[in-house]
Amino acid sequence: MVFKEEENYSNIDFNQDPLQLGEYENCTFKNCDFSNAPLSNFVFFNCEFVACNLSLAKIDNSAFREIRFKDCKLMGLHFENCKQFGLSLGFENCVLTHSSFYQCKLAKTLFRKVQLIGVDFSECDLTSSIFDNCDLSDAIFDNSMLEKTDFRSAFNYTIDPERNRIKKALFSLNTISGLLTKYDIKIEH
Repeated sequence: MVFKEEENYSNIDFNQDPLQLGEYENCTFKNCDFSNAPLSNFVFFNCEFVACNLSLAKIDNSAFREIRFKDCKLMGLHFENCKQFGLSLGFENCVLTHSSFYQCKLAKTLFRKVQLIGVDFSECDLTSSIFDNCDLSDAIFDNSMLEKTDFRSAFNYTIDPERNRIKKALFSLNTISGLLTKYDIKIEH
């Protein structure tokens, strides 16, 4: 395994030129293609991914600690298969559709302008997380910890208050209907 620190990677197709298995600390990846890439057993610490495609990357047993994704495409990722110890992520202006965070501990995670369509947050701890201007169409919240979570600018969510812990979570009046979907009632503004 290699150890790389403070390296910058730009415009690399890691399907053609695979990233070496190892630990990457304080590294930046810009405009890189990791789609379908084998990233299992890697360690990423305090790294930033900008305008990268990580769709369907294999991330089993990998560590993502203090990682920021900006303008990235992250479709079909299974974060529940990553090492959970120290898992710390942040997403801005990303497409994170059809991914899974089943049973992940993501307290205080920031999701800003993220498409979270069809994402599975079942049994996920999202305490004090922020969904800022996020599309949560078909996202699954089941037995999830949503206490103090900020959904005020999120939209298209469906959350069953009887199946999730939502104490002190924040919602806006404009989108509150997402908490009442199962009752099949109409709310007029």
